[in-house]
Amino acid sequence: MRPRLALVPGEPAGIGPELVVRAAQRSWDADLVIHGDAATLRRAAAAVDLPLFLHARGSAPLDPRSLEIVECTLPVDSTFGTPDPANAASIIASLTAAAQACLDGHLDGMVTGPIHKAAINAGGIAYTGTTGLLASHAGCEVVMMLANPAMRVALQTVHIPLREVADRITPAALTRTLRIVDRALRTQFAIREPLIAVLGLNPHAGEDGLLGCEERDILIPTLARLRGEGLRLVGPLPADTAFLPEKLRGFDAVLAMYHDQGLPVLKHTDFAHAVNISLGLPYPRVAVDHGTALDLAGTGQADPSSLFAAIDTCTRLARRGSLA
Repeated sequence: MRPRLALVPGEPAGIGPELVVRAAQRSWDADLVIHGDAATLRRAAAAVDLPLFLHARGSAPLDPRSLEIVECTLPVDSTFGTPDPANAASIIASLTAAAQACLDGHLDGMVTGPIHKAAINAGGIAYTGTTGLLASHAGCEVVMMLANPAMRVALQTVHIPLREVADRITPAALTRTLRIVDRALRTQFAIREPLIAVLGLNPHAGEDGLLGCEERDILIPTLARLRGEGLRLVGPLPADTAFLPEKLRGFDAVLAMYHDQGLPVLKHTDFAHAVNISLGLPYPRVAVDHGTALDLAGTGQADPSSLFAAIDTCTRLARRGSLA
């Protein structure tokens, strides 16, 4: 099976468009369908001095490596390094159009570039991240998991202030997350009996309540109950030793309690090839693991490694079929 994947460049003033141009220079094991603004992509191609051939579906491609495009025209021409809130609605429309094509079965997955959250909100659209946007669009619950060749790290909480984290770790929320992660590892990643390491919230995983009670009162009983359902779970583990290489080799994924508990370790090991995977959607969605890098936009210096890894990852996941 040769999957058809949506490729959404993201913020037009950032590095997303030029990364897409670089992707157009390679052959892939999937057909890429861009959802974005053609004029922006052509400007990016000119800036990095690379050829770019775009064609609408049904028209003859100009080059064997040309990319199909679903036009999502921007109301205001983009300028490298300067996001314009007037383009917010069009940027979000490119994401939802790609997502709808996946839900309708026209596409087999989607790869997304970086979005500038502040610009979207300044444009009058409440937006905290593409993962939440796609979950709301599909009417499902999702979990964010980042992965690189060394590890997979899922998150119990994502983009919230640190002082709110403990209140979000409840038996119901933890159960939901671990069921989604376990199912995705079995279906998307074809791991028959995944082993998930669950980190504690507090230093030393609470040390029997001395350093915090969340492990004793919430994590330990919840993990015990889920083990009774057949989930293979280890923990709660102290976060400062869970990522030691000899331990990590035995885990299929790690569940961190908050964003900066697990992701700094993952990004330290291999930031360039890290990707962001949305678990729980009825189609594969993989994103780059970096921001818009406005200071690099249009310079040709942006590293495309994460986008290339995202395309390869989404291709592999799409070949395993729908998760609905």
